[in-house]
Amino acid sequence: MVRAAVLSGIPVALRGLGVDPVLVLRLAGLADDALDDSEETISYRAAGELLKQAAQLTRCRHFGLLAGNHLSPAALGTLGVLAERSDNVRSALQALVAHLHLQTRGGVVTFEADGADASFGYAIYLLDTPGTALGYDLVMAFQFNILKSICGPFWRPTQVSFAHAKPLDVGPYQQIFNCELRFDAERSALRFGKRWLDQPTVKSDPARFLPLRRELTVLERACPQDRIDDVRRALRLRVLNGKAHESELAAVFATSPRSLHRLLAASGTSFKKLLDETRYEVARQLLMDTDLPAVELGVLLGYSEPAAFSRAFRRWTGLPPGAWRGALQSCKATVPFCRPVDAA
Repeated sequence: MVRAAVLSGIPVALRGLGVDPVLVLRLAGLADDALDDSEETISYRAAGELLKQAAQLTRCRHFGLLAGNHLSPAALGTLGVLAERSDNVRSALQALVAHLHLQTRGGVVTFEADGADASFGYAIYLLDTPGTALGYDLVMAFQFNILKSICGPFWRPTQVSFAHAKPLDVGPYQQIFNCELRFDAERSALRFGKRWLDQPTVKSDPARFLPLRRELTVLERACPQDRIDDVRRALRLRVLNGKAHESELAAVFATSPRSLHRLLAASGTSFKKLLDETRYEVARQLLMDTDLPAVELGVLLGYSEPAAFSRAFRRWTGLPPGAWRGALQSCKATVPFCRPVDAA
């Protein structure tokens, strides 16, 4: 599911392109008023289909970018206010990582600090999500606006990476981000100087922060726990960084590998099966949306040799990676670019 507020930029972008949002909602199989109430939720796959239909109808391949650029932290409700009122940028991003699952399930926020840089990104983990490239564009623009809001006007990313192929026209991307752009990346993320993490947020307010944190704690306790979904989210974070091991995952949930094994078995699954499914989803999305070589992708997913990845992919789909990508590209419809649009 995903809260309608997080999709509120879609109808704004559609109207800016002269398209009635109701038409696109219907094409996506949604009710005319599906996005009217910001607290309502729709399925994650329906949200992807909505983006896909919007891009096709407007003939705009960077539609996700336009929709995301209309979003601000306010779209996250209490969580957005909490991020803005946090003591510093690090705690704001940590809060988003910890609580965004209350807003959306199907993708997960990533936050890492390595060397002199930090990264703030997003990873989709739900199988069969349409419009993933558009979704990544939307979230990168949204996260860019979040960081601008909490860091202030002098913050800029040093690089923005996208887990999809380079578009024919990078102008709209450059207009928004104004930094180095990296396409065909294994993950979608904004990179920036790590020094920003210890800076106070622009609207830091400890007195306001504490009651907001208590409010989110109450919401967390009231939220039905789906431990298998929690494991999927944790695996999606780790499958590309070499930490997708059962012992590592058990440590995340403060339990032992044996206890994690029992938990998964009681739900009719296993660590091996969930890891296999996660690798499949990541492999399929990157083969579909990027031009990453299959050999490189196998290494990223933790396979010891190209042949092992090829065997796994053939088991999943009946085809080796290269043949599957070729078959997909031969039948994929091309969505041409729309007329020039002011990305701002």
